[in-house]
Amino acid sequence: MSVQTERADSVPAAGTDKSDVPPPGEGQNPTRKRGGASAPYLLLLPAIAATAVLLGWPLVKNGMLSFQNLNPRQLILHLTEWNGIENYKEVLSGSEFWNVVVRSVVFTAINVALIMVLGTLVGLLLARLGKRMRLTLLLGLVLAWAMPMVAATTVYQWLFAQRFGVVNWMLDRLGWHSMADYNWFGTQFSTFSVIILLLVWQSVPFVAINLYAASTTIPKELYEAAALDGAGGWKSFTSVTFPFLRPFLWATTFLEVIWIFKAFTQIFAMNQGGPDRLTETLPIYAFVEGVGNQHFGMGAAISFLTILTLLALTAYYLRTVIKQEEDEL
Repeated sequence: MSVQTERADSVPAAGTDKSDVPPPGEGQNPTRKRGGASAPYLLLLPAIAATAVLLGWPLVKNGMLSFQNLNPRQLILHLTEWNGIENYKEVLSGSEFWNVVVRSVVFTAINVALIMVLGTLVGLLLARLGKRMRLTLLLGLVLAWAMPMVAATTVYQWLFAQRFGVVNWMLDRLGWHSMADYNWFGTQFSTFSVIILLLVWQSVPFVAINLYAASTTIPKELYEAAALDGAGGWKSFTSVTFPFLRPFLWATTFLEVIWIFKAFTQIFAMNQGGPDRLTETLPIYAFVEGVGNQHFGMGAAISFLTILTLLALTAYYLRTVIKQEEDEL
């Protein structure tokens, strides 16, 4: 009965010209239509305003500071001395800056490679565990992920302490008696090894949990079809799992690159960029030059160059994503 009534309402009455009947959508309130179209932008306004205030304005101030000669004398006398691009020229013309850049790139590449490989393996393991074991492993991953950075760094300092560290004690008990009093923060390689271990330990849970969540969206029928075709575990991964997880892996890799490249707390709290400033990355280098040596304009220039590097990485990522979407279409 309701279907007949609906059809009767949609059919023009007898004697009515069909041209007098407005097409669907015509006759609606244009104000309401425009309001509906602008609703998403209105909802974004608070987030845009907060980003502009909390990130945009400090970025502008930092950019202005990078063109100034600002030292303790200028701060005490409240002087503003503009020196143009002298800070950038001094930074870019020095070999120390480029050594830090190379060190930061290598450090980021090693960390991201380890994080993605281990995170992917743990995520695939989560998908194959039973319910209780999966819950136990997820709990451990969340606890490691949720630990504050300074607290985690302090724990690792205790673990690798020279005299009373658990790692040295355990290595000594296993037969490596020369490691009983080893100073893990005495050389560049050993210090970076501890920092890399800390960053990987903190980052793997993010990759593993998100990979497990993404793997649950893969239809099981595809695995069954691959099994019927005689595909083994590795073939199923390359032909079914990896194609579905490729966008996730690409996006996660990009996020990890940014997170590791701008890591500051763990590196500085571990050994303040030592020994002999050999473990300084770009964020640490900017802080030491700006705040530590009180060359605030120089530190602002280094930090601004770091931001430009991250923006270049972001532009490359967005360009790659857009190209992939166009290829899929």
